[in-house]
Amino acid sequence: MSSFKTIEWKDNKVIMIDQTKLPNEEVYLKCQTYEDVADAIKRMVIRGAPAIGVAAAMGIALGAIKIETSDRAKFLGEVNKITDVILATRPTAVNLFWAGKRMLRVLDERESNINQIKTRLVQEANNILEEDIEICRNIGRIGAELIKDNSVVLTHCNAGALATAGYGTALGVVRCAYEAGKNIKVIATETRPFLQGARLTAWELHKDGIPVSLITDSMVGHIMSKGMVDAVVLGADRIARNGDFANKIGTYSISVLAKSHGIPFYVAAPISTIDYDCPEGSSIPIEERDTAEVTHILGNRIAPDVNVYNPAFDITPSENISSIITEKAVVREPFIKGLSELIK
Repeated sequence: MSSFKTIEWKDNKVIMIDQTKLPNEEVYLKCQTYEDVADAIKRMVIRGAPAIGVAAAMGIALGAIKIETSDRAKFLGEVNKITDVILATRPTAVNLFWAGKRMLRVLDERESNINQIKTRLVQEANNILEEDIEICRNIGRIGAELIKDNSVVLTHCNAGALATAGYGTALGVVRCAYEAGKNIKVIATETRPFLQGARLTAWELHKDGIPVSLITDSMVGHIMSKGMVDAVVLGADRIARNGDFANKIGTYSISVLAKSHGIPFYVAAPISTIDYDCPEGSSIPIEERDTAEVTHILGNRIAPDVNVYNPAFDITPSENISSIITEKAVVREPFIKGLSELIK
């Protein structure tokens, strides 16, 4: 388990580590309203598909407990409105919508007492958090079997404890292999433009005592050509039914380089990240973010005032993937068959 808490429910508040302040400050944001949670998701105070799912659930619960009405129909209507606000924050990570649907199912339960429904919503949000930690541990345990001793693992963006409820998907695999006594070293890409690798992955691994080296995104091909990478392990924000997946911009390029150099390319993600209603990668919506993320670093302008293209994610085709690591099993080609068997 990591030495910090990514997100928790405490005293009817949602408390989360402010990832926009890392690595310079380890401070926690106290969200007192669902609007606070929605804003935190939108501003990437909290990010990473599983963590966004947990935050969404807690945001819905937080909004629900503050509704003051004895009219059941009005209460349910307000919860639905709150959910719509939360789900409108970011379009690509499917865990956000999965969590929202799960929370709304609580409204279909037979309790007629509004206070009971409020209690159940809080319980469900905390259940999602606890389940995510256990799911990530299982992903780590299953995925660690694929990582050989004395390996150097390259990862992109942050799919660690900061991106989940507290253990990590891709970094959960690394963490579990390391805890099992394997000699594991990590190379983290800086992950422009938001620097999740430099600011978050490097900070998290260093804090937990796991050896990590940081490189710029443009160095990946070079170090692979020098034989410095034994495996690539990263997360996903949405996996299509055929195995194509969306992840942080730059992932597709890394997959092409790994395939060219014969390096295993593993995707680690919970089953909740698989969108069975999405047939292939081209159907996944890609979030476009503020151009200032490209033209500025930490508030300082680094580029002239020109046109900017800033997609937050790209699509990696399934043929570039060695395996998808889930909490139930390692899925290999044919991915359509393997992924569908996970929910039988």
